[in-house]
Amino acid sequence: MQFTSEQRLDDGVLEREFTLGEIPGILWTPGSASAPAPLILLGHPGGLHKMYPRLAARARHSAAEGFAAATIELPGSGDRPRSAAAEQARADLRRALEAGEPVDDEIVDRLVLPLVEKAVPEWQTTLDALLALPEIGGPVGYSGGVIAIGTRLAVVEPRISAAVLFAGSFVPRALFEEARQVTIPLHVLLQWDDEGNDRQQALDLFDAFGSKEKTLHANLGGHTGVPQFAGDAAAQFFTRHLS
Repeated sequence: MQFTSEQRLDDGVLEREFTLGEIPGILWTPGSASAPAPLILLGHPGGLHKMYPRLAARARHSAAEGFAAATIELPGSGDRPRSAAAEQARADLRRALEAGEPVDDEIVDRLVLPLVEKAVPEWQTTLDALLALPEIGGPVGYSGGVIAIGTRLAVVEPRISAAVLFAGSFVPRALFEEARQVTIPLHVLLQWDDEGNDRQQALDLFDAFGSKEKTLHANLGGHTGVPQFAGDAAAQFFTRHLS
């Protein structure tokens, strides 16, 4: 891991950009930490620079609770190399949505499954590097982003103790079987009127999760209309399970 820049934000949070091989990312650490901080991995739908304001706000909220936070760019997003197959699948998805047609499972598989296969090992490699830093300790949580990535991580990465998942992206049917293997505590956020989300599929996925402790936090409003109290509830969830 190579740090490429750093700045101290006005609330004392230290923000450092890094690269890990070809993967760019950002790490935020609390300004007043006297011991290694627990870590929250911040997922997002891709486009690190475009998502920066929302990611930084989430990270600073986490830092106020004593957590470090980190994020990385998704494969095929930002300045990372594009996949022709993924671009074609994304175009097919856009065409179906614009035509008001049902989205075929085959399109979702072509778009999401390769992303999960590449992104999850990258998150694990990033986690290796982050936990080697003296200012970072466990436990670890995962928050937001593509819910299929979060589902796979919750199954295969034993260092993740709890997860906040955002129901707002397409999920391949194969991931439903993996969801049954999830056992960590979950807090799932669902925007009831999300124009790009299949509400029933989100409810079915929540039902499939095997966790004994799982909470569905549903709010009225579209994809970008998440109320502040929903973010506060997610922060309280991590405080209970990571502190």
